[in-house]
Amino acid sequence: MPKIDMDRVPKRQGSGYPPEFAAPCADRIRQRLGDAGGLTQYGVNIMRLPPGNWSSQRHWHSHEDEFAFILEGEVVLVEDDGETMLRAGECAAFPKNTGNGHHMINRSNADAVYLEVGTRHPDDMTTCADIDLKSANADGVWRHKDGTPYPGQ
Repeated sequence: MPKIDMDRVPKRQGSGYPPEFAAPCADRIRQRLGDAGGLTQYGVNIMRLPPGNWSSQRHWHSHEDEFAFILEGEVVLVEDDGETMLRAGECAAFPKNTGNGHHMINRSNADAVYLEVGTRHPDDMTTCADIDLKSANADGVWRHKDGTPYPGQ
């Protein structure tokens, strides 16, 4: 049946970042709805972002488009050009290969919940804008920008 039972979709807390970059995202909770439904061409996630948490490190993708729709609460979208408030019912799109690093921060006193949608391109490279971190979909290994893997990767 195509209906996804939300109660059965695992809730994954935190991020897969190396420890030195993980703290700002430590309490975020993601449910991978696309995976639960067997989707392979694109991902669909529900993200719960508690107060003070970041959606991710500020990043951009070489081959993947991203889209976020705010369902509850509010977040601050941070990009190269500054900050923009996004509230429930608003959305943002991030075309591939712009080099414009982005992420969202919950600076409010309540949880924010949003839908994430993104393509799944095998050649994608995620590059973090503010820190020495990148990862390729081909192997999922977090590396320094010079290509050296982080310890434990």
